[in-house]
Amino acid sequence: MRHDLLTMLNIRHPIIQAPMAGVSTPALAAAVSEAGGLGSIAVGTSTPQQARSAIAAVREQTSRPFNVNVFTHAAAQSDPAREAAWLDWLRPHFARFGAQPPSALHEIYRSFLADDAMFDLLLEERPAVVSFHFGLPGQVHIDALKSAGIVLFTTATSLEEALQIEAAGIDVIVAQGIEAGGHRGMFDPTRPDPALPTLALLEQLAGKVKLPLVAAGGIMDGRMIRTALYHGASAVQMGSAFIACPESSAPPHHRALIAQGAGLRTELTPVISGRPARGIVNRLFTEIGADGHPPIPDYPIAYDAAKALHAAACAAGSQDYSVNWGGTHFAQARSMPAAELVATLAAEMEEA
Repeated sequence: MRHDLLTMLNIRHPIIQAPMAGVSTPALAAAVSEAGGLGSIAVGTSTPQQARSAIAAVREQTSRPFNVNVFTHAAAQSDPAREAAWLDWLRPHFARFGAQPPSALHEIYRSFLADDAMFDLLLEERPAVVSFHFGLPGQVHIDALKSAGIVLFTTATSLEEALQIEAAGIDVIVAQGIEAGGHRGMFDPTRPDPALPTLALLEQLAGKVKLPLVAAGGIMDGRMIRTALYHGASAVQMGSAFIACPESSAPPHHRALIAQGAGLRTELTPVISGRPARGIVNRLFTEIGADGHPPIPDYPIAYDAAKALHAAACAAGSQDYSVNWGGTHFAQARSMPAAELVATLAAEMEEA
């Protein structure tokens, strides 16, 4: 199955760089693809015009296949009373920097489910791969994109989600374990999360679905890649491993935390964006997410508040409320050019 997937994607190595909205760049995606893996860009936080520019920027640097990732979350339901209570909860934190919270919050990212212009753009641009995070798009979108010759990925965090993905005609399942950094790709965040580690999720899916599986979560070196392949994966998706590459857009503070590494930890929290996501613990986790906080606004409305708080802190020279997504093994990230990292991973995988 591994070789079948490599042929389907026209790549040499079973290494996929995770999309990572806010960190991945066209330069990073192009470097990974040129090195024989599958690079990715994330356009879930972009307008169609920005997405078009990002796709063009990748194509200026490589003719190899790459992945374009979109967000397929349910549209946020605005609740002014809930949002006002959340802003009141944040008010003391803004006050630390002599700032006031915004007067209102907004849905800052548009879901692919409601973005016909983004759908039309993908049909026009026809990237080799389109991946969906947070759920499935409509069947008409799936059928049209497949008819355009695009390979489709969707993230699953459970067997139930994987079975839905297979039934919808998606080509590849990204099996996201609890170790993964950034947002959990669960379809419905109001339901209990099975919170399966990557290898346990792989083993659960391997005998139940026929689609190729891409392992995501906690994979940082070639030995881990080989282990994932042994447990049923056809390839791996790696995010935290690429954050420290010079081609990523991770800010200096994020890179410094990775370098500090061993003295830090990650946790999952919904308080930053409105959906569970794993990042390096700071005041957003320990204080904003403290017991007794009011109900959190829907994703991505809550993220509007977190971004405003970080901006206020940053203006005062503080990174206490910065968002630094990372998986459980983020401290193992290596600061080297992406092409060199892919080559190193491939060599480690063969040695293992």
